[in-house]
Amino acid sequence: MNSPKLALLRAELAKRGLDGFLVPRADEHLGEYVPASAERLGWLTGFTGSAGLAIVLTHSAALFVDGRYVLQAAAQTDTAVWQQLHVTETPPHTWLAETAPGKRIGYDPLLLAEEGLQRFTDAGVTMVATDGNPLDAVWTDRPEPPLDAALPQPLEYSGRSALQKREDIAASLRAARQDAAVVTDPASLAWLLNVRGSDVPFTPFALGFVLVHADAGVEVFMDPRKLPEATRAWLGNGVSVQPRSALPGALAALKGRTVRVDAANSPVWFAQQLRAAGAKVVAGMDPCMLPKASKNAVEQQGARAAHLRDATAVTRFLHWLQDAPGRETELSAAAKLLEFRATLPGFRGESFPAIAGAGEHGAIMHYRVSAETNRPINHNELFLIDSGGQFNDGTTDITRTVWTGPSAPPAELRDRFTRVLKGHIAIATLRFPQGVCGAHIDGFARHALWQAGLDYDHGTGHGVGSYLSVHEGPVSLSRLAKPVPMAAGMLLSNEPGFYAPGRFGIRLENLVFVQPAELPLATRPFLQFETITLAPFDRSLIDTALLTKADLAWLDAYHARVLAEVGPLLEPAVQVWLGQACAALA
Repeated sequence: MNSPKLALLRAELAKRGLDGFLVPRADEHLGEYVPASAERLGWLTGFTGSAGLAIVLTHSAALFVDGRYVLQAAAQTDTAVWQQLHVTETPPHTWLAETAPGKRIGYDPLLLAEEGLQRFTDAGVTMVATDGNPLDAVWTDRPEPPLDAALPQPLEYSGRSALQKREDIAASLRAARQDAAVVTDPASLAWLLNVRGSDVPFTPFALGFVLVHADAGVEVFMDPRKLPEATRAWLGNGVSVQPRSALPGALAALKGRTVRVDAANSPVWFAQQLRAAGAKVVAGMDPCMLPKASKNAVEQQGARAAHLRDATAVTRFLHWLQDAPGRETELSAAAKLLEFRATLPGFRGESFPAIAGAGEHGAIMHYRVSAETNRPINHNELFLIDSGGQFNDGTTDITRTVWTGPSAPPAELRDRFTRVLKGHIAIATLRFPQGVCGAHIDGFARHALWQAGLDYDHGTGHGVGSYLSVHEGPVSLSRLAKPVPMAAGMLLSNEPGFYAPGRFGIRLENLVFVQPAELPLATRPFLQFETITLAPFDRSLIDTALLTKADLAWLDAYHARVLAEVGPLLEPAVQVWLGQACAALA
């Protein structure tokens, strides 16, 4: 099967002597949020999820997505043209090796990490780096790259100066006997230099690349038009700014030097260029990643303040939602929540498009409501709302699932909801030794579901930035999490769920800080989680018979805290509603 866009791409591949081509959902920074000019996968397939990969062959084409996007991919793409595959159950490199043995498969070295490329070559696939992206040659109406300004992030929010951060990163490079590091993640650029931008939707990035040297000098490669005089002054004398076109020469100048490149998260192009220039490439984590993930005291306090303000908007929305069934739709509900948030001090926009899923749409884990899919919020069904905000002092992300009434929820829904809630409480109350990683913790959130033969097809938690990306590495709570130990100051989501395709979805999410735990019997350092999200859980969906005394004690204490901290900031009618929503269950 073919389509007009596929036909154009296949013709271009034939000109280049290629039998196939990889089209990842990525830009040159390999991030989740990309500018319109990098939405190649969406242009070609129609799929708009934040993660995926297409493989185009001469006579077939496949789209690979994870569990979050299985339903969305099937709804957005022509299944007669695109074979739909689960990226974990059918890894792309395995499928390609079996489907196109001996064929020449092209890839854009700016859109694929070295570890990703290695999986294909290890599988026996003949991979060919392209000079320029073949898809760009046929995407005639491709938008221009963004040129929005990069602006300072003041110390009152960042907590540490860019000079201090540069010196710390330089010290880590010297300790590792490395001369420089390539930084391609725009979140790392933003954190290291204390700047923010608006080059991509929902995330305050200024897109560019950085070379960090062991003497604390930094070279930034970014269109100079993006850096006004105030920002250049903010960067200081130790930071040079050059256009993107200067990057190949700067890499060539590292001949004979030892340079760190993140093989998992940086385009393979950088390692290829450095090796060709005679540099020694050492694979290693982006040196900014761990320091960025461990928030300092100022960033932690900013996150708490942002979450408290955000809680007032979420609470007003939940109060408003009482009267929404039969009158409102998914789109109008998402718009109403944004309206509440937009009044808050320091609000800069949503941290991602709100997931407002009524009934069966709640089962689509990353559902994005549109004019075509919008439907009413009806009585007597579940409504899932996953949303967040970007504030000058922090990034928020919260999910609540509510019953729209007026009838009592069915026993099945109360059972599933409560099992998800038990998993949420298990994470919130967990204490664990230092050195534990996210994969070790994920199962605690699933225990109550597993005991009933139930599960969910996504991770339990992801990292969150400080007025940066709502999805931040390197730590996550997932069976697939990288073996990176938890550390104090990391901000993570706690969001177990359950989904019945075509019927309903449940997810309950708060954000939590990793903090030291003082345990009298401990013979080694322990850690615990500090919950900073403040909003009630729907009491009508809780089956108290499934909760232990400890579960009930945590839930009642949490609701009492919500009422005490959020209640005084609300108008009287909403205060009354919140008092009822936070009433003790025990």
